[in-house]
Amino acid sequence: MRIDNIPAILWGEKADSIYVCVHGSMSRKEDAQGFAEKAVGKGHQVISFDLPEHGARKNENYPCIVCNGVHDLGIIGDYVQRNWDEIYLYGNSLGAYFSLLAYKDYNIKKCLFLSPLLDMERVIQNMMKGSNVNEQELKEKREIPTPMGETLYWECYCYAREHPVDKWDIPTAILYGSEDDRIEREGVEKFAKKFSCDLTVLEGGEHWFHTERQLFFLDKWLEEHI
Repeated sequence: MRIDNIPAILWGEKADSIYVCVHGSMSRKEDAQGFAEKAVGKGHQVISFDLPEHGARKNENYPCIVCNGVHDLGIIGDYVQRNWDEIYLYGNSLGAYFSLLAYKDYNIKKCLFLSPLLDMERVIQNMMKGSNVNEQELKEKREIPTPMGETLYWECYCYAREHPVDKWDIPTAILYGSEDDRIEREGVEKFAKKFSCDLTVLEGGEHWFHTERQLFFLDKWLEEHI
């Protein structure tokens, strides 16, 4: 299906409740299948969709920067508000960050975050440092590709700086890997304390949960929290 031209998948038979599933970088709407099967098995529907420059939108001239991501999440959020009584949220990595900005004023019953990017300004600063790019250079060039395959955008950096996460009243559970090389543990713990989140840390876990042990732990965590 398409929601205002955003490619999406609606999983499950008609229900009163729905999970909005927001994928991370290098992912796509179809990757929600495993999560959707769990949530549908517990009586929910699930909607997943492609972020800009992901999945069926790879060839669109619409970059995956913060303002575009937040705009698209707003479209999806308004759609589910019109059609379901109860809304839940599952955000992964970059999708979690977009969700923090887009859904802070929505009536969402519960939120689950996996490896969430919580401070985009800090993430971009770390990427700049790792790519030997300074702030003035980024300001002058506006966008700079990095060796990691991602692009630094001046517009994104400014947006993140001007829109800090200062409100999050939704009951939230977070799963974080202790060896996450993109998100500093101190920042996750600080966020969890500030907004009274249920934080679970998998010792030895990484940003991308992909090993047999990590996936087993993720499955167990989802079963407990959905």
